[in-house]
Amino acid sequence: MVRIWPGQPFPLGAHYDGTGTNFSLFSEAADAVELCLFDEDGNETKVEAAEVDAFCWHGYLPNVGPGQRYGWRVHGPDDPAEGNRCNPSKLLIDPYAKAVDGEVRWDQAVFGYHFDEPEGPSNQEDSAPFVPKSVVTNPYFDWSEDRHPRVPRQETVIYEVHVKGFTHNHPDVDESLRGTYAGLASPPVIEHLQKLGVTTVELMPVHQFIHDAHLVENGLRNYWGYNSIAYLAPHNDYSSSGQRGQQVQEFKAMVRALHQAGIEVILDVVYNHTAEGNHMGPTLSFRGIDNAAYYRLVAEDRSKYMDYTGTGNSLNMRHPHVLQLIMDSLRYWILDMHVDGFRFDLASTLARELHDVDRLSAFFDLIQQDPVVSQVKLIAEPWDVGEGGYQVGNFPPLWSEWNGKYRDCVRDFWRGEGGQLGEFAYRLTGSSDLYESNGRRPSASINFITAHDGFTLADLVAYNEKHNEANGEEGRDGTDDNRSWNCGVEGPTDDQNVVELRQRQRRNLLTTLLLSQGVPMILGGDELGRTQGGNNNAYCQDTEISWYDWEKVDEEFIDFTRRAVALRREHPVFRRRRFFEGVPIHGSVSDITWFRPDGAEMGQDDWNAAGSGAIQVFLNGDGIPTPDARGETIIDDSFLLLFNAGGEAVDFVLPADRWGQSWTAELDTAVPAAAEAEPLPAGAKVSLEGRSSLILRRPSEKV
Repeated sequence: MVRIWPGQPFPLGAHYDGTGTNFSLFSEAADAVELCLFDEDGNETKVEAAEVDAFCWHGYLPNVGPGQRYGWRVHGPDDPAEGNRCNPSKLLIDPYAKAVDGEVRWDQAVFGYHFDEPEGPSNQEDSAPFVPKSVVTNPYFDWSEDRHPRVPRQETVIYEVHVKGFTHNHPDVDESLRGTYAGLASPPVIEHLQKLGVTTVELMPVHQFIHDAHLVENGLRNYWGYNSIAYLAPHNDYSSSGQRGQQVQEFKAMVRALHQAGIEVILDVVYNHTAEGNHMGPTLSFRGIDNAAYYRLVAEDRSKYMDYTGTGNSLNMRHPHVLQLIMDSLRYWILDMHVDGFRFDLASTLARELHDVDRLSAFFDLIQQDPVVSQVKLIAEPWDVGEGGYQVGNFPPLWSEWNGKYRDCVRDFWRGEGGQLGEFAYRLTGSSDLYESNGRRPSASINFITAHDGFTLADLVAYNEKHNEANGEEGRDGTDDNRSWNCGVEGPTDDQNVVELRQRQRRNLLTTLLLSQGVPMILGGDELGRTQGGNNNAYCQDTEISWYDWEKVDEEFIDFTRRAVALRREHPVFRRRRFFEGVPIHGSVSDITWFRPDGAEMGQDDWNAAGSGAIQVFLNGDGIPTPDARGETIIDDSFLLLFNAGGEAVDFVLPADRWGQSWTAELDTAVPAAAEAEPLPAGAKVSLEGRSSLILRRPSEKV
């Protein structure tokens, strides 16, 4: 017989103290709760959690420690029409589990209804043999002298990466470590990141997630991981060392190794919905614990779920215990796992108090006042699929945002679509039209051209149509692009003119990204020339379609990427902390000046020119404000950026000598390799071929 002591209601979850483990579960709906322990053979021992305080059911088990597998069974009302779905035949994952062992085996027993009678009596089959088990973990870890790198926001260069796909095929990573946290922390990978010059890796979801039944039935997997079920547990399939808590230790070791290399770790987190789906989904955790507390239910029919995410459900951000779970999760990943920030998937959903998106919702208020979470990097994906969900520019001052308007504008500009100059100027200079009015800085804009959701950079300029046939959804999934890049035929080609144009467009897009004000985000693998064969929605492709191909890398483009990142890193004029003001500096020329191709300053009519895709911009390196409060300024070199997005060559005339007497080429997207070039004097004529850009530098005259 297992001896249970009363224990404590807080903290929630399973907490090992060196001699035993305290267990606690919140459920306002429960009439009784059972803690279920599993031995090595899968035999189950049930222990009643008889103590309940503040709706937290709890108990302490001496001599129960790390590696112990467990789950919960909740007795209570099972009345879907009233929003209640308690069913003690379903073993439930602890919402506060810090590790999970196993994955779902899709049997009818994991559902609360019978397939042949979904509106009939509830399904009483035992789900325990078919569902993952929560695991008690060891909280102790030798962090040595680990410190958060704390890269200033304006100096950040983000690299969005998939833990498994990054190293699954890496020939220099030990085979036993490929596709794992340890693989991501291996010397060859860290060396690649350091040489590339990125400061921060943004990991696609690593919270424990579920592979949907319909995907598994079709031989597919939830590769991206946007299907969370345990918000404190690192996904077990990315562990090379085991699933009985070893994944926690391995994740911590990965963070420690990346920090030692000066690289930050940001997590892509999915707090807007869970893997339990809609009313026809499985009962795995929250649904069986307290359905009405954890989920937004339809007022007119509480058996159904509000769905602002397109995944079947939305978490109930109005409930204090849901907010507590999210805040506890965030603090855990910062304090215990040492991560440096978060990117919030479909963040507009988190702001919904009722139906509208409220910028000052309870969730953002909690973030604002939290002494731990408010101090790390917070990035919103500022949209969801609900009405009014597109909220670019409307998040609170602490937050940065994925700037979808940047992506769309820069793509359109380099496609050669007319009428883009005015907006392109805003996007290049940090999107002050979106962020300046509420006190934010250029670093509020996370600039990106490509991300996991969509084409890779190589595919973006090679395909006008998506090719998602392997997903088995008859091409209905993924976003339609249907806008030509004028690069000729789609897909692989031997036409060298087409190949060169595509490569030049890739260099144009990358150059624009890395030299724009704000925070650039590079999609992992773009520097390698990674292709998904035109699949722009590879969410279910745990295959060669998604894995990085390290045997076929574009060394020339890797080198170009490194040089562009280095140019940004070495020159603060490209990563200003404050927006340009358009005023003279120290009696000199303005901090920024825009020119027509003929060297004359831009006028209002020039900005409105519908067909123009040629422009040059002067960035003054004198007097850049420092990040600190001392009122000092930095003296940097000045730069002239020449862009020709049209299809034909354009003759540019460099500005008069008051903006610079001599200019040296730093990057030329028509000539990718670094090469010595003769300095160009003021007023010189430069022919810029179609769809190319040229970055010129004027050395500072001051020390």
